[in-house]
Formats: sequence, structure tokens, C-alpha cells
Amino acid sequence: MRISCAIVSYHNPPEQIAEALRSVAATPMDIALYLIDNSANDSLGAVAREFGAHYIHRPDNPGFGSAHNLAIAASLEQGADYHVVLNPDISFGPEVLPALSAYMEQHRDIGLLMPDIRYPDGSRQHLCKLLPHPGDLTVRRFLPFLYRLSGRVHTYELHCGDYDSTMEVPALSGCFMFLRTAVLRQVGGFDQRFFMYLEDVDLSRRIGRVARTVYYPGVSIVHAYQKGSYRNSALLMRHIRSAIQYFGKWGWFFDAERSEVNRRALQKLQKRPQATVTSASMLDRKP
Repeated sequence: MRISCAIVSYHNPPEQIAEALRSVAATPMDIALYLIDNSANDSLGAVAREFGAHYIHRPDNPGFGSAHNLAIAASLEQGADYHVVLNPDISFGPEVLPALSAYMEQHRDIGLLMPDIRYPDGSRQHLCKLLPHPGDLTVRRFLPFLYRLSGRVHTYELHCGDYDSTMEVPALSGCFMFLRTAVLRQVGGFDQRFFMYLEDVDLSRRIGRVARTVYYPGVSIVHAYQKGSYRNSALLMRHIRSAIQYFGKWGWFFDAERSEVNRRALQKLQKRPQATVTSASMLDRKP
């Protein structure tokens, strides 16, 4: 079994990158490790060499997905069985990648796997989501109190499921994606039209057409989760632009595939009374 792993950095602190690389390097498996550095300078090259990572410097900053596609292409060329997409603010123990690869070997119909994800304080991040509706992204971002009050956040983040159990999920976070390369060959890597944000939802959706996309809580990782677009106006504009591109590609308020995928997911995961959960069809009707 051959595994590759990639991190894309943009002016991240060297100590943060070192922690992520250390997590991979401490894994008792032979892993091809890539650091794609979109920073203006190549100061992270020394950190990459310290952990035996292939260092690719892209000072032109092609974006998150485009940079990851460089490592995905190398992974496919080298004949890897699995490829792991990591955020720079991730850390985990040596048991994580062996457990995920073993689970993927046992379940050949899975194309994308995501583990349990925790904040540094140990609390859980609810990163399993339905395919987004424009209303979800807009109200969740700009009117979070109203969004929580409406109860839609519980549906969108699949609180109706059980985060202590394995779940089949329409959209999984790009902070940690364990990918089957045979499926990547079939659907392609990240859509390079998305500079940053929603490229993970787009890839999850395309994988979901041909394979299962699954959340697996058998192992946990730590994600610092910076939420940059909530504090940086330039990143917020990137987020808005990506949302426009995403809905322009897949459909805005009327998206039959989204409605059907979300309906099936809720049917499988829903454990509370129907009256307390917003239906997928309602998500496609509300603004």
C-alpha cells in the first residue's frame, strides 16, 4: 500500500508547519510527503527538508486547490493507493493514518474518508455537512444568531446524526481528506476555478457521484480552525467569490441533485422526530 500526503502553506508560521509535518513523519508507514509553499519566500524549505518532505515553491500563489493538484498529480504518477489532503493547522497521533488506510482497505466503495476532528481544547468540530444552499451560506455567515435560532445549523451540520458513529456525509471538510486515488483518477482533483473555499465541497460532491463519502470517528485529529474569512476582509471576498462560482456551477436556488443527495443523507442519519428537522426540499425553497 502506498500513501502520499500534502500540505499547502501560505505564510504559515514555521512551527505550525513543523507540527503538521511531524505528525505525518511520526506515522509508522512509508509516506510520500509534499509541502507546496505558496508564500513569497522559500523560508519553509528548510522545514520541509528536516522532515523529508518534497518541497514545491509557488510564489505566484495559484490557490489552495491548484497547489494541492500538484501533489495529487505526483501521487497519481507514483502509483499511490491513497492521498491525504491536510491543512497546515492539523496535528495527530501515529495511529491515525494506519487506522484510516485499514478502514479504506476494508471498505472499497469509499472514495473519501474524514476522521473525528477536534479543537485544541478537545471539543468536537461539526464539519459533516449537507450540500449547501445559498441561504445556508449567507445567513450562517452574516446572521449567525438567527441561523442558530432557526435550528437550520443543526440540520446543515448534521447534528441529527451521531458524531460518535460512522456516517455517510454529502460534504466533508478539506482540512483533512483521506482520498482513494482510483477515484481521483475518475473524477479529477480540485476544480482550479476555486482559488480558496468551497473547493472541498465541490470535490466531495463529485466523489459522491461515484463512491461513498464517509465520516469515521474511529480516530481523532486536532484542527486549530482559524476561520480566516471571519476576520479578514480579503478572505471574505475570496469566500464570496467562491460561493458565486460554486452555485454558478451546480445551481442556485433550484438544484435537483442537491435536494436528492441531502434528502437521502437525512433519511439515513435522522434520529430525532421529523418535526424538529428541516427537510432537504425546504432547504431548496427557502432563501
